[in-house]
Amino acid sequence: MVDAPDPVPLSALQHWCYCPRQCGLIHLEQAFDDNLHTLRGQAVHARTDQPGVETARGVRVERALPLWHDALGLVGKSDVVEFMPGGAPYPVEYKHGSRHKAPDIAACDDLQLAAQALCLEHMTGQPVPEGALYYASSRRRRVVAIGAELRAQVVATAQAIRQMLASGELPPPLAGEQAARRCKGCSLIDRCQPLATRAGLDAARQTLFDPDA
Repeated sequence: MVDAPDPVPLSALQHWCYCPRQCGLIHLEQAFDDNLHTLRGQAVHARTDQPGVETARGVRVERALPLWHDALGLVGKSDVVEFMPGGAPYPVEYKHGSRHKAPDIAACDDLQLAAQALCLEHMTGQPVPEGALYYASSRRRRVVAIGAELRAQVVATAQAIRQMLASGELPPPLAGEQAARRCKGCSLIDRCQPLATRAGLDAARQTLFDPDA
């Protein structure tokens, strides 16, 4: 009998894609702080976090549906799942802001949505070839195809997170262009101290073998 993998929260995949250290702070050290972006996100999710079912034009809409994938060790819940008249599930992940994110940052949302799709396939036995991201500010959807590359990325990311959690080691902060674009929007920047950490390491390396330092 093969032991089930340790569960990884679906949200952790988005966190890891955005910044592995942010993922570690939240899911390894259980640390979290709010900023304007997270508060706006909570406001967007105020309704979708309340379990409920509605039906309109033959489509059953379920909010806050628990999701899981035993083989991949994924757990979480959806914002919204639309069940088509034939029963096919269609996940919709809600995000604050507009749909015009930088492609590499939008890809983190795609990864979380793809993980939900894999869970729904596992739970229902129905194929989920696509889903959508709904951006509250622009009130527009962006359809995401759940292709082979994205599916493979879900599996690889879940495994990387599981290894990080098992090791107990916090990943290093982002550096360079990624840090310049991503750290300023992160609510955990005061805990992470990415600039101070890098500066400290650089200074330590420069004086490591200096007897006069």
